[in-house]
Amino acid sequence: MKKILWAAFLSFGVGAMAQEATTEAPVSDTVKAWSIQGQHTLMLNQAAFSNWVGGGANNVGWLAGVNYNLTYEKGKDLWENIIILGYGQNNTKGVGTRKTQDVINLSTNYGREFAKNWYISGGVSLQTQFAGGYEDGNNPDAKKISNFMAPGYLNMGAGVTYRPNDNFTMTLRPANARWTFVLDKGLQTAGTYGLKNDGDSSLFQFGFLGTAIYKVKIMENMNLVNTASVFSNYLDHPERLVLGYSGILNMKINKFVSTNITLDLLYDHNQIRKTQLKQTLGVGFAYNFENGKKRSDNKDNQSWQKK
Repeated sequence: MKKILWAAFLSFGVGAMAQEATTEAPVSDTVKAWSIQGQHTLMLNQAAFSNWVGGGANNVGWLAGVNYNLTYEKGKDLWENIIILGYGQNNTKGVGTRKTQDVINLSTNYGREFAKNWYISGGVSLQTQFAGGYEDGNNPDAKKISNFMAPGYLNMGAGVTYRPNDNFTMTLRPANARWTFVLDKGLQTAGTYGLKNDGDSSLFQFGFLGTAIYKVKIMENMNLVNTASVFSNYLDHPERLVLGYSGILNMKINKFVSTNITLDLLYDHNQIRKTQLKQTLGVGFAYNFENGKKRSDNKDNQSWQKK
């Protein structure tokens, strides 16, 4: 009888220990290395007039775009990928259809952390447009001044990236190769986008490239994304800086409706020796999504892009 009691006691003890071990087992890491954030937008505008003494022309317009940020974070590795696509048109009675937005911006940057928030990094970026651009307010009957990959800018370089949180990223590349492509034969004339000779389809430059992204939450449902860049060509007139700035103010009405205001500034001596400005305002449908939890300590700072 004693042997039976001892056996039962030992079985109970072993079972209890096993249950305790199971209860205190470390929780597996559910934080994903990959995170995906994005926004789909469709902005619409329309105006109609009938016997309106003040004057005006019937018009309708649209603007569609996607903005993706795909990030891989694991250990000391940081790999960020950005996809920005946008296109829009406006049709005005008596004037015709005009392009109002046209952008292709793709970039990838990989970094390996060597100090807190600092990464040795290298990356590639491509900027161009979908369709042709024309003088006289994008009038297709006017002289063509741009097209797909005319110009197209390809940057490839290495340097350092500083990223203290999800709201600020700065990349400095003291070694950056920059190719300007002009693949439209009608635009391949000397001087256009810096081309050296008639018939040239590309221009090579090597220099310094600096980029920065800063996201600000102004108030609840109102956020501003600032992007800036500077490029200096070591090989020819390094003092002629290529400067760019883009600002996107997003005012969210609800989960699916928002207002976007964009401002773009650009100075490029090889394009035109004046500051270029583009501004858009749109109200329409926007859908933000987020998949995957980043390892960043400042995850809460990304509330500007949550649903």
